[in-house]
Amino acid sequence: VSALPFTQAEPLAEIARVRHAFFGRDGGVSGGVSASLNAGPGSRDAPAAVAENRARIAAAMEVAPDHLLSAHQVHSARAVMVDGPWRGARPEADALVTTVPGLAVSALAADCAPVLFADAAAGVVAAAHAGWKGALAGGLAAAVAATAAAGATPARIVAAIGPCIGRASYEAGPEFEARCAADDGPDSAQFFSAVRGDRRHFDLPAYCAARLARAGVRQITTIGADTCADDERYFSNRRAFLRGEADYGRNLSAIALVA
Repeated sequence: VSALPFTQAEPLAEIARVRHAFFGRDGGVSGGVSASLNAGPGSRDAPAAVAENRARIAAAMEVAPDHLLSAHQVHSARAVMVDGPWRGARPEADALVTTVPGLAVSALAADCAPVLFADAAAGVVAAAHAGWKGALAGGLAAAVAATAAAGATPARIVAAIGPCIGRASYEAGPEFEARCAADDGPDSAQFFSAVRGDRRHFDLPAYCAARLARAGVRQITTIGADTCADDERYFSNRRAFLRGEADYGRNLSAIALVA
């Protein structure tokens, strides 16, 4: 992977059959609040700018532009198996799985957690998008199950949680904490810390890691970058909201099998 700034997870970078990257906001052509490497077709950015940004990402991933695949993400527990470029509209899903070399499956995010998966022995890679809603609904478990259906073994999967909103930036109310407690019981308390009054800070990457572990994944690494706090490197939905901005760009994280 080259030509654009990116971050990698060392355990994935050590796998010869796999190419991956967590891209940020640098290296593209978009302007304004979406400057510069906005990869989100769902944003209000100029479609031509998004297409050029995605073409640059595809080139960095060493795949054709139509082989860089993103789903229409809906905070669901739906994972889709991919065997080629889209024929028509993007599917509504929050995880993409493939066994085909030369296809880069990706996750778009702007505070939610992008999670990349690889089982090199089985020749399976996947990308998932996990905000609190999708993770709580079983989105990461669905992604792991889909990789297993494609031949992967959960205990053998290497999973990397990419740049997302950090605990210090993620403030939530008591109703959110109650929903997590209803699902996870007393264990949910570890993901929250007091801020003021009934407000809490929520640790999304730790929550995603716990969900992956529950699904049988043993090799989990976290990049640790806070998208909301790092204006220079990443797009952030929450930061845009706090600033009163009308839109925001999307960061893209991708993984592919090498032919």
